[in-house]
Amino acid sequence: MMAESTSAFTILRRFARSQQSAERCEMCSTVVAAGHPHLVAIASHRIHCACDACATLFDGMTGSKYRRVSRRVVRLCDFQITDAQWESLLIPINMAFFFRSSPEDRIAAFYPSPAGAVESLLPLDAWSEIVLENPALNGLQPDVEALLVNRVGRASESLPSEYYIAPVDECYRLVGLIRSHWRGLSGGAEAWTEIAKFFDHLRSLAAIEGGEVHA
Repeated sequence: MMAESTSAFTILRRFARSQQSAERCEMCSTVVAAGHPHLVAIASHRIHCACDACATLFDGMTGSKYRRVSRRVVRLCDFQITDAQWESLLIPINMAFFFRSSPEDRIAAFYPSPAGAVESLLPLDAWSEIVLENPALNGLQPDVEALLVNRVGRASESLPSEYYIAPVDECYRLVGLIRSHWRGLSGGAEAWTEIAKFFDHLRSLAAIEGGEVHA
């Protein structure tokens, strides 16, 4: 009898632990499945998990402190930017994302680091010149869509640069991967494997704009 009671208690404890670790909607506390929607807090840029019902309440809503994150992914194959233009953006690494912040009415630029997302002060003239040559950027939805840039392969001449219109939560997911897996000065094999997997997945989701993908 004691053994049966101990076994039942162990099962209940495991169930309670699994329930505590399950992701929940941060609006109504409903347990959410993998691939659930996200909301972004406009003022803080913080990403919140949401169930379908709560996310729908904020779908396309203006004037709210939350906005539903877009799911659109577009690979911009004919993106126009010179090395000089990239350097003028003052991003210290070859990976970054850019989105329009509604509260500040400006383009915010962030790059991933082992410590998390780091904001870089963006020279407005440099960004305006890039937008002029890439009209697709005019269609970025404020706060919820970003231009995600990966020029790491170009720097080593091993892979072409990649440019995406991506959901802002995907950009922060990339930041989280780097923060979790980065080791030492170079990052280590595990970190770069996770980064490669992230962009493989993003490519699989992306619509293509501007012609064929060139290797």
